[in-house]
Amino acid sequence: MQDKYNHLEVERAAQAHWTGRDAYRVVEDASKKKFYACSMLPYPSGKLHMGHVRNYTINDMLTRYLRMNGYNVLMPMGWDAFGLPAENAALKNGVPPARWTYENIAYMKGQMQAMGLAIDWSREVATCDPSYYKWNQWLFLKMLEKGIAYRKTQVVNWDPVDQTVLANEQVIDGKGWRTGAPVEKREIPGYYLKITDYAAELLDHVQHRLPGWPERVKLMQENWIGRSEGVRFAFPHTIRDAAGHLIGDGRLYVFTTRADTIMGVTFCAVAPEHPLATHAARNNPKLAAFIEESKKGGTTEAELALRDKEGQPTGLQVAHPITGEPVDVWVGNYVLMGYGDGAVMGVPGHDERDFAFALKYDLPIMEVVHVDGETYDYRHWQDWYADKERGVTINSDIFSGFGYEEAVNAVAHALEQKGLGEKKTTWRLRDWGISRQRYWGTPIPIIHCAEHGAVPVPEKDLPVVLPQDCVPDGSGNPLNKREDFLACACPVCGKPARRETDTMDTFVDSSWYFMRYCDPSSDDAMVASGSQYWMPMDQYIGGIEHAILHLLYARFWTKVMRDLGLIAIDEPFTKLLTQGMVLNEAFSRTTTGKQYFWAHDLDIVRDEHAKVVSATARADGKPVAYEGWTTMSKSKNNGVDPQDLIEKYGADTARLYTMFTAPPEATLEWNDAALEGSYRFLRRVWAFGHRLAQGDAVAGQAKALRNLAGLGKPAKALRREVHAVLKQVDYDYARMQYNTVVSGAMKILNALEDDKGSGDAGADAARAEGFGILLRVLYPVTPHLTHTLWQQLGYETLHGDLLDAPWPRIDEQALVQEEVELVLQVNGKHRGTISVPATADKAEIERVALASEGYQKFAAGATPKKVIIVPGRLVNLVV
Repeated sequence: MQDKYNHLEVERAAQAHWTGRDAYRVVEDASKKKFYACSMLPYPSGKLHMGHVRNYTINDMLTRYLRMNGYNVLMPMGWDAFGLPAENAALKNGVPPARWTYENIAYMKGQMQAMGLAIDWSREVATCDPSYYKWNQWLFLKMLEKGIAYRKTQVVNWDPVDQTVLANEQVIDGKGWRTGAPVEKREIPGYYLKITDYAAELLDHVQHRLPGWPERVKLMQENWIGRSEGVRFAFPHTIRDAAGHLIGDGRLYVFTTRADTIMGVTFCAVAPEHPLATHAARNNPKLAAFIEESKKGGTTEAELALRDKEGQPTGLQVAHPITGEPVDVWVGNYVLMGYGDGAVMGVPGHDERDFAFALKYDLPIMEVVHVDGETYDYRHWQDWYADKERGVTINSDIFSGFGYEEAVNAVAHALEQKGLGEKKTTWRLRDWGISRQRYWGTPIPIIHCAEHGAVPVPEKDLPVVLPQDCVPDGSGNPLNKREDFLACACPVCGKPARRETDTMDTFVDSSWYFMRYCDPSSDDAMVASGSQYWMPMDQYIGGIEHAILHLLYARFWTKVMRDLGLIAIDEPFTKLLTQGMVLNEAFSRTTTGKQYFWAHDLDIVRDEHAKVVSATARADGKPVAYEGWTTMSKSKNNGVDPQDLIEKYGADTARLYTMFTAPPEATLEWNDAALEGSYRFLRRVWAFGHRLAQGDAVAGQAKALRNLAGLGKPAKALRREVHAVLKQVDYDYARMQYNTVVSGAMKILNALEDDKGSGDAGADAARAEGFGILLRVLYPVTPHLTHTLWQQLGYETLHGDLLDAPWPRIDEQALVQEEVELVLQVNGKHRGTISVPATADKAEIERVALASEGYQKFAAGATPKKVIIVPGRLVNLVV
């Protein structure tokens, strides 16, 4: 074998070997324990980033380790190929999204193969392939039949210049990301999925059926589902529309978890789209203008939370449900029509948002809950105003003097007696709107007929294929201009009709792809027998950024498929690991805008702790600001290209570095020096293998190690250390603490390099055994180098291909310590060491100590007055 480690040759040869034997193709095998390990499928953005490298290496280590332990392991890969970035690229480059997407897939797949990942590419899926999205359409139609899918009007972000609907993330400071035009809220029809029907089960299962999930992810899911116990009640009114009908049957409904504060209501606020707001604005130009302005901007709770709370009086009044007193109605830009009943009761005395609103518009503030020892200040908000744990009702007539629960129960009972309200459980979760007025997505299989309305596409006509040659130009959905797509016949009457041009939310694509991996080529069923074998998934790996919506929708989709009889599981993912982000230092300068700099273009001064003191740009010598550690990003010029690393250091080095530097769940701060250190370690492994190859130690190790009694002390000591580390590594693999697995491998190499037993009985065999263990311990993280050394040193002859070689067993006999070394002290001073049998009693330890050279030299033959023995550590002879 070569004496120098050439990573390019090693990795090329290893990958050719695996490809040649189709090493990673997996089939269902009932005789083996199955394990399904899956990374969240990537968006084909063009290039892998270091977050991908880390994620997939975690998955790969798990896959290889379990395969060596006898499991049938599935590690598939696919592409979340629909979505907005492809349309943006099409606008920029003038090419169809399909072309851009497939070119990126090809490049990124090549990068993954260069990393040596144990992916079964025979199961590859791309969500933009008609053979995949056909089943999105098929299940949508099944949900439509069951009433899980339905059509209703939705409020969307509308860009009046581009004439298109924008996703929430495309709305920046209330304006369209591309045109800069003020975004409007518009109500248009769309399709929804009744995820709310599953809210209780989704919450119950996240609390009781997902022990393998991180607690913080479960909490995020719980908060998003948002179960609330409260009271829904009405403010009666006599407001009539132009036709003389009572608006809302004469009731303005609200929901509150703080019914104990009902006597502190001083106003009500309704959403800009609320019928009362529309009615009041008919003859109020100022209010109408405010309502139109409020419709601009995003439609999410998060965006509304950041918006300045503004309002306008309507001039309308409703009646307080308890006292009958008039309550003014306002329009608030912070009230969402899509949440609850589109109205809230204003209790400024005990709600921080309402308090600020009341101060801004000079509305009354009433204290109706008091906490002993606190003083209420009507000019400044204090957190205790909202304290329901310590608060007692005051100024509340017959409800005064009650604690929170007692007050809520009393108010609910009173409202129920009046026929105005009742206790109710509500959910923050809202039905999932899947209609997107965009091109690059799954076509919604609906045909619009002038006579029969919205008609489902017959199953036999699926898939409704998306044209792949459209090039978006910023003037709306290009499907609206494709007569060859639009024109069709009504399935009911056969008359000319038009296809739906809305496409599905891309979260649909990612809600079940992991099940399609189980049966990727089935033309006859969405999922077939493969899913019965592989599902539920044993380990899911992905970023914390997907902890809410993707996981929630995937769980919902699984339950729908279960209820339709397609699968027999309740939850898709048994265990979840959210890997940490990869960070790097960022440097910038702000002039007319923010400019980011690559570190290699700067002169950086650091202190003795390697912290940045200052930085200047080499181009102009001017200072640059240090932004600290932040997520790697192209836009911030702080990314590291995995392809560059693979070419310069090899995939094994990149893999080793990302696993060694931090535990999988922790953030990883990039360090070029540590990367070099990983490369040096692999060169040391190769160098030791080269030395070992000079003899026939590997071939003779099995025979030599059968006679353990004949081994010399150095050989026994080496075996003891190697097997002790192996025991810890086994434990670390089981808990996926891969950083300590790598440090364990480094300890084994250190022990092998430090071994001084050359020429002693069994020394060569012990080293050969230890190196074989090292190669198997390292193999899941650095498969190319270890595969090559395994072959070239002859281990393959003993144990077979490393890919399926048995995981090394811990030799408990090797861990038995026959002798222990004790520190020798004379009058408390260190005078050397002594070796005694591990089973030696006090008398034998004392005898060996008295006969030692150290004692004889420093005690001059005196009889000790006292012998102090600390078992396993030292013996102190006092003379």
